[in-house]
Amino acid sequence: MMAFNPHIAAGIVLLATTILFLAAKLFRAPKRGAFCWWGWLGLALLAGLELLLALRTPWVVTYFTPLAWTSYLLLADALVGWLRGESLLADRPREFLSLVFWSVPLWLIFEAYNLRLENWAYVGLPGNLPLRGVGYVWSFATIWPAIFETADLIAALGIFARAPDRPRTETKNSTLALLIVAGMVCVVVPVIVPQSLGRYLFGAVWLGFILLLDPLNCRWNGFSFLSRFGEGQSREFWSFVAAGWTCGILWEFWNYWAAAKWIYIFPIGQSSKVFEMPLLGYLGFLPFALECKVMYEFVRTVRKQLAPERRSEPWEAAHPHGSG
Repeated sequence: MMAFNPHIAAGIVLLATTILFLAAKLFRAPKRGAFCWWGWLGLALLAGLELLLALRTPWVVTYFTPLAWTSYLLLADALVGWLRGESLLADRPREFLSLVFWSVPLWLIFEAYNLRLENWAYVGLPGNLPLRGVGYVWSFATIWPAIFETADLIAALGIFARAPDRPRTETKNSTLALLIVAGMVCVVVPVIVPQSLGRYLFGAVWLGFILLLDPLNCRWNGFSFLSRFGEGQSREFWSFVAAGWTCGILWEFWNYWAAAKWIYIFPIGQSSKVFEMPLLGYLGFLPFALECKVMYEFVRTVRKQLAPERRSEPWEAAHPHGSG
């Protein structure tokens, strides 16, 4: 019998509180569409996977992370469609596939940082290299879609509907330049200082790409949080922040019970873990969600700069993504 672990209990309470809060919002929110069939499929798969996980079914405990997140994506998308009357899978499948496609190379940027900074490690992976590769790619491909679908869900629930919409002055070029320089410092310094020091600086990386790329998106007329703030719109920003918390607690909860999983080895807060994550580390999920949005929009902005005459690509969105 598993001994009582107060840290795990605290994590379950945090997860339950988050789910109950979202469920209460869902119950009260107006519904503008139908609940699509893939939502029922996702819900059934999640329930079945949890049962098979409890039974320690080998293929489930090994591939639980990508299986659970694939199921979650189906459910979250159906909930968005139920609330909004439209969703990524139902109305913009090419945008969904674009997120899946770019999720892998964008996440590999952070894996490259981790080779130097050693903040996490993977354990319990399949010994067979092709099967291990499938698990890596499948898991990484769910990261960006999970953040975007959850941000859509947060927005559709109207959680930040009353966020102030007060236009502000346009961001000055000097301010943009200062932010870009600050972002460059954040993404470069952790890998050029001694590793013993750099291991403490991964938080700078989670912030750095926001500071570096969002001003570039703004200058090149792409989506940026800075330009949205200038227009007096903050709801999308807060929807992504909330998506970071929601996905973060789900990532850590599902990861904890899996056999093939990641563990955190960074030298901070190892005595105060909630699931596998030191408590302080949960703060990193908030900027990470913003970073996902900014990095994806940077890819879109660069493509438009390089080929402005092309309006769409096979893996590109039918129209710009918006969660607000």
